[in-house]
Amino acid sequence: MKLRVPTLPGLIAVGALGALLSGCTGLGLGSGSGGGDQGSSGPSFAPEATVDESGAGSYDAGTPTAELADPAWLDRVAEATGIPRRALTGYAGAAIAESEVRPDCRLGWNTLAGIGWVESHHGTIFGGSIGENGVTSDLIIGVPLDGDGFQEIPDTDAGAVDGDTEWDRAVGPMQFVPATWAAWATEANGDGVPDIHNIDDSSLSAAEYLCYTGGDLATESGWRAAIAGYNESPAYLDEVLEFAVRYGEQAAAAG
Repeated sequence: MKLRVPTLPGLIAVGALGALLSGCTGLGLGSGSGGGDQGSSGPSFAPEATVDESGAGSYDAGTPTAELADPAWLDRVAEATGIPRRALTGYAGAAIAESEVRPDCRLGWNTLAGIGWVESHHGTIFGGSIGENGVTSDLIIGVPLDGDGFQEIPDTDAGAVDGDTEWDRAVGPMQFVPATWAAWATEANGDGVPDIHNIDDSSLSAAEYLCYTGGDLATESGWRAAIAGYNESPAYLDEVLEFAVRYGEQAAAAG
């Protein structure tokens, strides 16, 4: 079954959806990576990402991902989408880094942004915010996963990550459960320590997990599998899709 995505003017086809989910909306690369643009083209579900011949966009382990996206692009897109700029920095940086580490994955920044909205409203849920250091102002800890309307996951971390020694809870702006975080925690801000409450670390960790579960996110099946791996609810997929497409459209309109 093909995705049918509601947009303001009506419905768009899967081919157009692919361009949006790939994040091919002129995502600029910051001065730390040599400048340039990461563009896309092609007829598939999501076009292939390309990097200019000067090497712009190259990502070396240890480079803070917050330094990868073009500040002017961040300014434009944050204003156009309403995504807090510091959260957008985390999503965009993770997408750029992942495009270098796993180029066959083709994960769009706006897929991460769609997940970030659904999971924590970009770190602003309950009146919080993300500081310039990338860390949420308040701990974002979900409800106990005790099977009462949610998946049942008995404690796996002795409360070390979520503070709950009876049940696991989802934690941080990208809402990782402790066991998934233990498997996929990835350091992105250069301090050597993955922090579940840091938008850069959690976004890159999410990118790694999505690429593992989905493979090629430029395909509809790959994108669906990646999101289902994050949360298997059809309603969750629909909401992530809605916001990912919306953000892609808004970013494209912003230039």
